[in-house]
Amino acid sequence: AVVSTQSTGERDFALFAEVVMRDSSEMHACCLDSYPPIAYLSQTSHQLMGMVHRFNSAGGMRAGYTFDAGPNAFLFTTAAHTADLRSWVEREFADRVSEVIECRVGSGPLVQIDIGEDKL
Repeated sequence: AVVSTQSTGERDFALFAEVVMRDSSEMHACCLDSYPPIAYLSQTSHQLMGMVHRFNSAGGMRAGYTFDAGPNAFLFTTAAHTADLRSWVEREFADRVSEVIECRVGSGPLVQIDIGEDKL
């Protein structure tokens, strides 16, 4: 989406998080609106969305979420809020979340040169 590209280019985390969460919700709403309906999100998925909104209401837009084609959540935040978000997740979902995997931004794309099979 254009807004998402704009938000990442300008490093506007609040705009980025809002656009990604709205996009995720719209995609899952389309799935529910299909016939027969497809329901990927679980009760825990909905509770996690609520937790992220409570987390943000307690201190501004500090986190966002999206879901794959299933109930698996992908949360994102800035480095400044990672520990706080992790503690919220671990506290509120201790009985349901088996593992929190933290990913960080990598070094960026690598350039590979195709030398062709005839040169091998």
